[in-house]
Amino acid sequence: MSTLRRPLDRIDHALLAALAKNARASNKELAALVGLAPSSCLERVRRLVREGVVRGFFADIDPGALGYGLEAMMAIRLRQHTREQFEAFRQHALSLPEVVAVYHMAGENDFLLHVLARDAQHLRDLAIDRFISRDEVGHIETWLMFEHLRGRGSTFEDA
Repeated sequence: MSTLRRPLDRIDHALLAALAKNARASNKELAALVGLAPSSCLERVRRLVREGVVRGFFADIDPGALGYGLEAMMAIRLRQHTREQFEAFRQHALSLPEVVAVYHMAGENDFLLHVLARDAQHLRDLAIDRFISRDEVGHIETWLMFEHLRGRGSTFEDA
């Protein structure tokens, strides 16, 4: 979560839009895009990172290149809704190398997990050995993903 000390201005929004489209843009390129001196631009980006507005920079790696042939979404419903159960499951899910993303949800299911698996057997083993067998898990549903596309557009420019 962000700990903003001041509202974002038009330059901040322009920097966020540029970074969302290309997180590898150089400071010089970003400065030219938003009309700032490189030193001012660098400080702005550092502040956005420090304040938690920019949560990270990452590489979008093809799972197939790492030997993962399947992607799936798993919906997890906890047996009991206590903070201890929530934290235990959350930490467990975050610790697994097959888990790409963890979403804490409102509604029927408590968590939605984006997971990777080498094949159907690996996905089955993951569901049984890493999730169903846990005391805090009451219900699990798994959906295979045929395609996973990541949008490159940004609504930051319109904010």
